Amino acid sequence: MKSKTVSLVRRRDFLGGVFSAGALVLCARVVDSAAAAAATNEGATWQPSVYLGLEPDGRVIIVAHRSEMGTGIRTALPMVVADELDADWKRVTIQQAIGDKKYGDQNTDGSESIRRFYEPMRVAGATARTMLEGAAAAKWSVPAAECQAKNHEVIHAKTNRRVGYGDLVPLAAKQLVPAKESLRFKSPAEYRYVGKNVPITDIDGIVTGRAGFGMDARVPGMVYASIERPPVFGGKLKTCDDSEARKVTGVSQIVTVPPFKPPHGFQPVGGVAVIANNTWAAMEGRKKLKVSWETGNNAGYDSAAYKKVLQETARQASKVSRNEGDVDAAFRNAAKVHEAEYYVPHLAHASMEPPVAVAEFKDGKVTAWAPTQNPQAVQDTVAQAVGIKPQDVTCHVTLLGGGFGRKSKPDYVAEAAILSKQVNRPVKVVWSREDDIRFDFYHAVAAMYLKAATDQKGRPTAWLQRSVFPPIGSIGDVSARYGTFELQMGWIDFPYDVANFRAECGPAEAKVRIGWLRSVANIPHAFGVQSFIDELAAAAGRDRVEYLLDILGKARQIDLRPPAGRNGPDPYVFDVGRLRRVLEIAAERSGWAKKKPGNGRALGIAIHRSFFSYAASVVEVEVADGKVRIPRVDMVLDAGKVIHPERVRAQLEGAAVFGTSLALMGEITAANGQIAQANFHNYPVARMTEAPVETHVHIVPSDAPPAGVGEPGVPPIAPAICNAIFAATGKRIRELPVKRQLA
Repeated sequence: MKSKTVSLVRRRDFLGGVFSAGALVLCARVVDSAAAAAATNEGATWQPSVYLGLEPDGRVIIVAHRSEMGTGIRTALPMVVADELDADWKRVTIQQAIGDKKYGDQNTDGSESIRRFYEPMRVAGATARTMLEGAAAAKWSVPAAECQAKNHEVIHAKTNRRVGYGDLVPLAAKQLVPAKESLRFKSPAEYRYVGKNVPITDIDGIVTGRAGFGMDARVPGMVYASIERPPVFGGKLKTCDDSEARKVTGVSQIVTVPPFKPPHGFQPVGGVAVIANNTWAAMEGRKKLKVSWETGNNAGYDSAAYKKVLQETARQASKVSRNEGDVDAAFRNAAKVHEAEYYVPHLAHASMEPPVAVAEFKDGKVTAWAPTQNPQAVQDTVAQAVGIKPQDVTCHVTLLGGGFGRKSKPDYVAEAAILSKQVNRPVKVVWSREDDIRFDFYHAVAAMYLKAATDQKGRPTAWLQRSVFPPIGSIGDVSARYGTFELQMGWIDFPYDVANFRAECGPAEAKVRIGWLRSVANIPHAFGVQSFIDELAAAAGRDRVEYLLDILGKARQIDLRPPAGRNGPDPYVFDVGRLRRVLEIAAERSGWAKKKPGNGRALGIAIHRSFFSYAASVVEVEVADGKVRIPRVDMVLDAGKVIHPERVRAQLEGAAVFGTSLALMGEITAANGQIAQANFHNYPVARMTEAPVETHVHIVPSDAPPAGVGEPGVPPIAPAICNAIFAATGKRIRELPVKRQLA
């Protein structure tokens, strides 16, 4: 490996892209002592990694390259760096990164921020610590092994000499960058921050109202825009009478946003924009537009009719996704066969902060400010929309008032850029709640058919399951009909001890924009599988926990990778023992064995593995007069090594509320191609009286590699609720939302 040194950079260049691309990049330019001294005199920052810089005054700058939307990731990832660096947290400054490929993947999605960047952050901190120790050793002419970094200083124990990090900056910059293999990482016993409840860095600003969210973004000369979009996906503008809109005080212009060109991707859907000097005027002017549309191919979309098509497809043999044993023979010889169908409707994200963005097109470049989960997607999408290069798009990331996957799709930022280019001023596009609900990238509707043959103890000897849903791939391929990666989300990753198993996927054509939502296809798949298991246990007259443990079988590891991809051990192999363990803990913590159904009150249980984490939920329900109350939820999560326990608990508590909302009331429907829902009056989320009264979270201690946290708590909630309703009332819920089934 070729030796490298690290350069000193001016502070104003720290986030500006002075280094080459990569997830962990060290600058190869050698800096001589004179240049280092000159740079230091100018107040230079030493940047041993794209994620880390140290200033001569001792301050540590850690770059947060992922987006903060309530998960605490702007704190958790820097905690890893600071711990390995042995920095004083009070002297750490966290800077939000702009969109730049040098940081690696910036899409804060898929519950993978810690999983993908725990190791690079450890390396960044340990590399800088090693170089600081080497700098101190050079300063004192002692072996580096005798120098130890501790709490923002390097100490030579033999002589009790110590020197602060800031004083070592010019010397550290001349050190050779150590190979990763030579680094010494801290043991868990040495951690100062990892595994501890460090207050999130944004907490003061959030609770005092000073934190900057997307809606807070403002630039000089900015105008505001509200856009009337085609009510049917794929529709185009036919006519527009804007005479009355122009009479609204504050309205300055009426301009059009062109329709998208298939495939859709993250392009805006098009429409008519009202430009004004304030949001109210823009929205009032929009109300007075008289617009007619060419509705296009999806004008006949009716969600009730579409549901029947999906269900009929699910009853027919389809594309095989996984096949073990001889399912057909096992069914021919079965003494008992059980069948059930399940259905989950389209769902909307409905984050508290609707989409909003500011963009300025100037001199052939765009600068944007947005609450985005994916600033690099902003660069690509905006560049395509206005005809420039991605590197000519600068995206500043604000805090997000929720995201759930919606804000990784930057159509709203592209709208602002398109309009700014037309009006030659910075433009702020503000979506209303109605816009947010009606023009979402909806979570896919899904119809599922499940069938099992059982033995005398009710154990399945054969299992067939079929899922039919419009795939996410449809936004990039108009001909896409089958799910791909979605099938790895609780469908083909089947852990139960069943000799004969087949999973299938049927075709479905997308009629609206399909996108991922928190936990993605795990939502319908966990609902179907965990509900069906409860039905099998009920048919056998067996306790649900005992039955689940029985059909899970003994603790073992299942390698789900295709044979061609099994090059070495899989750090995230499916460990059935860990799934069994979360089930056992959930039963224990909830008092499962002691609480018996009665008076409309009962417990339900469900388990699921998603994003490489293992989750179990026990939900207690009270059912009276067609209404469901949830006194208590017990959630157990094994997510491997946990960086920030308090944030993990918060995310699971949020998952309980989110999952409850989806299960009890989440539903998007369409008629004549138009979405029926518009706001929280007809797309409700759980209020305080509907959310779980108590949520108890247990995190399983683990030394396994870090896994997902933001999403794995959601999938078990809906089936646990419905299983509890059955135990309390005898009514089996096979379709969501629950409110329709108990009305």
